Amino acid sequence: MSALPTRLEPLAIEGGAPVREKLLPYGRQSLDEDDIQAVVDVLKSDWLTTGPKVGEFEEAFASWVGAKHAVSFSSGTAALHGAAFAAGLAPGDEAITTPLTFCATANCVLYQGARPVFADVCPDTLNLDPDQVSHRLSSRTKAVIAVDYAGHPASLEELHTIAKTNGALLIEDACHALGAEYCGKRVGSLADMTVFSFHPVKHLTTGEGGMVTTNDARLAQTLSRFRNHGISSEARQRQESGQWFYEMVLLGFNYRLTDFACALGISQLGKLDANLARRRQIAARFTSAFKGQKGLTPPRVRSDVDPAWHLYPIRVDSANLRGGRQQIFRALRAENIGINVHYIPVHQHPYYRDHLGYQGGEFPIAERAYEQLISLPIFHGMSDGDSDDVIKAVDKVISHYYGG
Repeated sequence: MSALPTRLEPLAIEGGAPVREKLLPYGRQSLDEDDIQAVVDVLKSDWLTTGPKVGEFEEAFASWVGAKHAVSFSSGTAALHGAAFAAGLAPGDEAITTPLTFCATANCVLYQGARPVFADVCPDTLNLDPDQVSHRLSSRTKAVIAVDYAGHPASLEELHTIAKTNGALLIEDACHALGAEYCGKRVGSLADMTVFSFHPVKHLTTGEGGMVTTNDARLAQTLSRFRNHGISSEARQRQESGQWFYEMVLLGFNYRLTDFACALGISQLGKLDANLARRRQIAARFTSAFKGQKGLTPPRVRSDVDPAWHLYPIRVDSANLRGGRQQIFRALRAENIGINVHYIPVHQHPYYRDHLGYQGGEFPIAERAYEQLISLPIFHGMSDGDSDDVIKAVDKVISHYYGG
């Protein structure tokens, strides 16, 4: 590991030499020749979309996470919309979710004409707080949408019980958490529906893409129809049976994932165990380096989970850091460490303030966390040298700005 800097080493933002010559992004895809060849083979085939690779990917993915059904979508956002539709959300309904997430988690509720109702998060994991959810329940609650923030599973058992008792469904937004385990089981079969994303910064990529897994055959059928214009059969099924007739049975969208994207997904799925192991190694390296370091708090992990580590979010001690989080952010960027912030709480975005009446201050734990959070680079293609650079830069910057 690289030697740690002293307080006297000048920061790059003040004219010193940066820790790295080139920017290390917070996340990126890893592709090899097998991935490329898998896509090329499909591009040379008869099917570019709604072909055999779609079903093959869905079946393999369902098996990997331990679910009975998997339905692919063109993006994680489309998958969330599909789950909201399958849950029956409609005007007059409500869905309870966390404010500390990407806006798509709440937007999918709005797409259905329903109202997202936010509940604050737990101080340790920053996941949806079951007690806060209980206080937000009403006769209009039709779904609870839990987010596995940074790849750490939410309190799925408690939240499922709360939802079920109220006659609602639990939708798990596991877009950060492919491969994470909760009480010894992989996420994907623990909620009524579990949503995954295959964006390039995730554990497995199809370029863009998403998936919903479920053990409920009825929900799976609705999801399949919804992503295909609401039509009750697929084009490939009709061709194989020599039929032309089809019926639109619900109002759906074109949210289909292509065959070449699914071919990439199948190839990437074979590397998923190794990708997860590498992310966990990097996270362990960070946690060991930052344990007890003044000025920051590494992410906390509960004893009943094994996170997937999509993000590694530290919380900086804004009260005792000169310049606060913004200055730390600028200084680390100057060291060519591609940090990010996840997330601006959804209710603080202008659209939600203007249309749903939020003013700030409603969810103090999430809002306070946002003011402290910085996501460090973590992706399975990172080398030990890359992670050493992150550790060195964080120590260099925090030591410079920490005042007590």
